[in-house]
Amino acid sequence: MNENLFASFIAPTILGLPAAVLIILFPPLLIPTSKYLINNRLITTQQWLIKLTSKQMMTMHNTKGRTWSLMLVSLIIFIATTNLLGLLPHSFTPTTQLSMNLAMAIPLWAGAVIMGFRSKIKNALAHFLPQGTPTPLIPMLVIIETISLLIQPMALAVRLTANITAGHLLMHLIGSATLAMSTINLPSTLIIFTILILLTILEIAVALIQAYVFTLLVSPYLHDNT
Repeated sequence: MNENLFASFIAPTILGLPAAVLIILFPPLLIPTSKYLINNRLITTQQWLIKLTSKQMMTMHNTKGRTWSLMLVSLIIFIATTNLLGLLPHSFTPTTQLSMNLAMAIPLWAGAVIMGFRSKIKNALAHFLPQGTPTPLIPMLVIIETISLLIQPMALAVRLTANITAGHLLMHLIGSATLAMSTINLPSTLIIFTILILLTILEIAVALIQAYVFTLLVSPYLHDNT
């Protein structure tokens, strides 16, 4: 097979125009809404999951930090639906693109940091220099803490990109192996196909967990700056 291993990670185009924007806007259309006073079971389950998730994420925050709850819940729903849609055959997953994940991580991180400098500037500056630091180490520690602060959004984006990309590559490799072994050895094909099914189930769980982890890791930045 001469198929490019990374072909599924190339941003698709329609008539030479990038289709990534349409793909990003598509997941919100799949979220069911209700126009009736009494909701059905699907809407009720969806609302229960949203309340449970927001309650767990907002427990550590004060009243000011909880104003971000709508944004964080919307973020986790968007990432989860995007990751799940990316598991469909011949589909594209925007969260495998580092630029896409940086576009989500940097504004959230920057908003939390700017809020901290505006409302709690003494506490925000105190993070750059731990209490009791020896005088000769002060310049070095300030530089290290500054670098640590600046790489936080990069760490968020790289973590999500690496986890989603690794899972897709592994599924692609095992799927190719299953197809190649189907004409050689049937028992081995059945074993590899079983592994592929189990891996697909695992990737569904990873798609949901990574959405929750990405949003959850934004919470400490918000907690430290509100």
